[in-house]
Amino acid sequence: MDTNRYVFRRARLLLSFFCILAALVLAVLPQPQPATAQTFQKAVWIPVEKTIEQGLEAFLRRAFAEAEQQQADLVILDIDTPGGEVEAAGAIGELVRQSPMHVVAYIDNQAFSAGTYIALNANEIVMTPGSSIGAATPITMAGNAADIKFISAWSNQMVSAAKLNNRDEMVARAMVEIDTEFPGLKPKGTVLSLDAEQAKQLGYADRLVNTRDELLVQFGISPQSLQTIEPTMSERVARWVTSPVVMSLLLVIGLVGIVVELFAPGFGVAGTISLLSFGMYFFGHFVAGFANWLHIALFVFGILLMILEIFLPGGIVGAIGFISIVSGLVMAAYDTQQGLASLGIAVLITGIVTFFLIKKFGFKGLLNRFILGDAQKNEQGYVAPKNQSDLVGKKGIALTPFRPSGTAKIDGARVDAVSPGAFIAAGTPIVVTQVEGGRVVVQEDETKE
Repeated sequence: MDTNRYVFRRARLLLSFFCILAALVLAVLPQPQPATAQTFQKAVWIPVEKTIEQGLEAFLRRAFAEAEQQQADLVILDIDTPGGEVEAAGAIGELVRQSPMHVVAYIDNQAFSAGTYIALNANEIVMTPGSSIGAATPITMAGNAADIKFISAWSNQMVSAAKLNNRDEMVARAMVEIDTEFPGLKPKGTVLSLDAEQAKQLGYADRLVNTRDELLVQFGISPQSLQTIEPTMSERVARWVTSPVVMSLLLVIGLVGIVVELFAPGFGVAGTISLLSFGMYFFGHFVAGFANWLHIALFVFGILLMILEIFLPGGIVGAIGFISIVSGLVMAAYDTQQGLASLGIAVLITGIVTFFLIKKFGFKGLLNRFILGDAQKNEQGYVAPKNQSDLVGKKGIALTPFRPSGTAKIDGARVDAVSPGAFIAAGTPIVVTQVEGGRVVVQEDETKE
């Protein structure tokens, strides 16, 4: 009995000794860090908001370059977007993928369609409860699903981005292809979108955090040291202008304004709005980095040639001017095909507006802005011009601007006339100074009643 008790004591002492030894070894050895405890020296915060378009690409290129100049080693993209242009998303994805900095896609609300693709190119995806990712089927401007070839190409692009961080490629396909089934989450005929928990389970979210501050803590960044790179006011305007819808709208307003100005006397509201629209178009594309001074010069040169065509009829100068205008507008666009499409829409709508204006005011109403009304017809033989010598000394008012030709109202009648060369604005009192055959010369009446 004593022997058993002795053996038991020795065993208990040895066990205690080994436990103490193990505790000492664990205390001395470095402890493994949690998987989330990753720290960085300098971080920047970049918003990726609203629709994905070419203007956003230009801003992000500037933001990434600025972050690299500041020697940042962490870039956090705050993504909140319903999607946008596939071409712009592809360029942004490449920018993110090739960045030497560690890029985190932070999704606090939504990252659908093109936004999903951008997030998949980041090194990590972090989501908050209630946020969503997916629904990446491309659609046309009319709101319909794109053709099968385009969907197939975009699906492969999504899969390639998913493979960068070993994510399940079938999930990426299910986000794009309507006919692809994903058991338990997506039947055929729908597109897959994931909430934060589902994304974490499927490997499409690397971390879940409740707040922005929690995100910063996990990366060892203090809120005070975090720098935010925001788009400038001009970059915000550029993002708005380079949207395909706004781009087409600006061209429509610009062209329609020119046509309306031709029917209305004087350079007024229509002409001003037209110039502002074209100016906004070129400004936005210039800031976004798509337009340059050559494109603007081509447009201005074309306008000057079109004006010159008024005084040098023949068609050649006008044709060259038209080609120059079209070249400037299309070359300034981020994509030639999109530029042609937007210009085509604008020309079509302008043609419809011109048709209704001619129907209302007549074709002569347009021609009278540039030419005199008297004409000599060959089939009539020689016809002496109407004797208007009795108009000399009579006063009236300019109905249209004189550049130098125009129309005046004299003795209650419309009279085609010319000025000696000086510009006379519409509504200016005039007096007839000379009549030579059918040529009536007027000048501004400077006499006081």
